[in-house]
Amino acid sequence: MSLYDIELTTLAGEPARLGDHAGSVILAVNVASRCGLTPQYAGLQRLQDRYAGHGFTVIGFPCNQFKEQEPGTAGEIARFCSASYGVTFPLMSKIEVNGPGRHPLYAELTRFPDGEGASGDVRWNFEKFLIGRDGSVIGRFRPLTEPEAPELVAAIEAALAG
Repeated sequence: MSLYDIELTTLAGEPARLGDHAGSVILAVNVASRCGLTPQYAGLQRLQDRYAGHGFTVIGFPCNQFKEQEPGTAGEIARFCSASYGVTFPLMSKIEVNGPGRHPLYAELTRFPDGEGASGDVRWNFEKFLIGRDGSVIGRFRPLTEPEAPELVAAIEAALAG
């Protein structure tokens, strides 16, 4: 199964697929509103603003699995992201990224290793997966990697150029 075929649901409750963004470079990120890393929303939005016109999008996946740091409803999450960080990139419905309830997308994403060769479970909120224009995973960046870290920006720019 291609990543593009996996069924998703938007935060507004509409059906979606990664395939809706086929041909774009995608940065898939599990997000949370009450985390010490929540300010990364600002950097994610700046990436969206900088590269959207070049065929790039961030897609946020709210997740409440890490110390219940995303307890809100879909409406609360949408309002928080808009009011606090001006988020314009797509947000999907709340999902699980680890364990027996792991969403099928994350079952596939977590097979991909990070820069140190470690694959497996998502470690915390704001883990980032870079997906190329062809729908293949081309990079994995752990939560403490800031959205505008040089290595992540370089990977995005390389994917956009390729």
